[in-house]
Amino acid sequence: MHPPAYNCFVDRDKMDSAIPDLGPKELSCTELQELKQLARQGYWARSYALRGQVYQRLIRDIPCRTVTPDASVYRDIVGKIVGKHSSTSLPLPEFVDNTQVPSYCLNSKGEGAVRKILLCISNQFPDVSFCPALPAVVALLLHYSADEAECFEKACRILACNDPSRKLVDQSFLAFESSCMTFGDLVNKYCQAAHKLMVAVSEDVLQVYADWQRWLFGELPLSYFARVFDVFLVEGYKVLYRVALAILKFFHKVRAGQPLESDNVKQDIRAFVRDIAKTVSPEKLLEKAFAIRLFSRKEIQLLQMANEKALKQKGITVKQKRQFVHLAVHADSFHSEIVGVKEMRDIWSWVPERFALCQPLLLFSSLQHGYSLARFYFQCEGREPTVLLIKTTQKELQPEVQRYEWVVIKHPELTKPASLESATVPPSPSHSVSSEPADRLSPFLATRHFNLPSKTESLFMAGGSDCLIIGGGGGPALYIDGDLNRGRTGHCDTFNNQPLCSENFLIAAVEAWGFQDPDIQ
Repeated sequence: MHPPAYNCFVDRDKMDSAIPDLGPKELSCTELQELKQLARQGYWARSYALRGQVYQRLIRDIPCRTVTPDASVYRDIVGKIVGKHSSTSLPLPEFVDNTQVPSYCLNSKGEGAVRKILLCISNQFPDVSFCPALPAVVALLLHYSADEAECFEKACRILACNDPSRKLVDQSFLAFESSCMTFGDLVNKYCQAAHKLMVAVSEDVLQVYADWQRWLFGELPLSYFARVFDVFLVEGYKVLYRVALAILKFFHKVRAGQPLESDNVKQDIRAFVRDIAKTVSPEKLLEKAFAIRLFSRKEIQLLQMANEKALKQKGITVKQKRQFVHLAVHADSFHSEIVGVKEMRDIWSWVPERFALCQPLLLFSSLQHGYSLARFYFQCEGREPTVLLIKTTQKELQPEVQRYEWVVIKHPELTKPASLESATVPPSPSHSVSSEPADRLSPFLATRHFNLPSKTESLFMAGGSDCLIIGGGGGPALYIDGDLNRGRTGHCDTFNNQPLCSENFLIAAVEAWGFQDPDIQ
């Protein structure tokens, strides 16, 4: 077998040990579904030459803007932009946010070429204001390009993708930050054990999750990142969320029983990712990633849009100091008759990140405003969403809090109207309900996003002068009387979860908390 024909940018000795060249030399399939399977299986990962051919084909097929810079543009501008500077001393463009260029088995010429390409991209894409993932993408593409100009063209096509349903890389701080918030929401849903650990050991859990793209675009070893990129080019951005969630799951599995220092959690995860080969193979990492029954692509887009909207409303569109979730609950100013600072911080870590940007604001307290449901409604009017806290006379929420989900999240079939099951006419596309795992429902979206039959929706929440009811089914999941004195919960009606207290209970205190913009005092 002939040795692989590495280009002039690759350190051959490092590359031979990182990615052995042992695989097939051609790929004949054209169907997307078959490509997905081959990418996940690592079909072209075993051949340096074949991976280069596949990258060329997949990137060529990306739908792009009418005017997208190509290799000839690079040849025209590179001399003017680089000038007489040494390529290794070239500054990186501002949009990479001080991200270092990963070596990825490149030699010094290759590392300098990445800097040159990034500067030329900056010249041609003035609208790209924040893209810390790009150095890793360019460094990998350089492996599989005949020269700098070809690598430049491939990177430009990825940036110039104009398919609104096919997001590839974040190109603004707003998009990047909302992606970090979305990832935090996904961790809250799919990695609850790891999330609980992060909340316990980190001062600001959102800062930990804001590092998720760095795990992939920088810390992962070349052989792992290349496998992720193989699937990413075929399936898109959702793959990145999957792999990052899988990394966090493995980190929790390995480190859960070991002491973690609060100040070093981010560094601990980065070090774990750099040395991930000690824990799991690329195949097992992807296997874990695709075993996660993630939301549909549409729901992730809705969640991303909701997070972007929340950031825009708070004026967070360019890089600035991030609002810490744990700092939102101030130990010196927070006071509740029901929970302490630690418990409230746990609760705040469970709410969607677009709300966790806000500080808790006490709207109603039975000890301050009286035991009256009418007063409760008056104090909370117009302040949705809210967090409702109830303290029973037996203090049954203690010693440990627990997060439960709405039953529809776990059982999306409940969103399908019974009449559709026997209908002879198929539902319209806008109201169809899929049974595929990828179409499971997101707990972070508003009720209006769910295709609920009216009966189910009407039982979700109801209130009057004599009682407040939340949830339902065979009976109310939570019932509170008009005097805020007695409550009731059904064992089989609490969203299919074990109730936290006895079926009938006496109320010691009730509080309702809203979300206050930290800039509004």
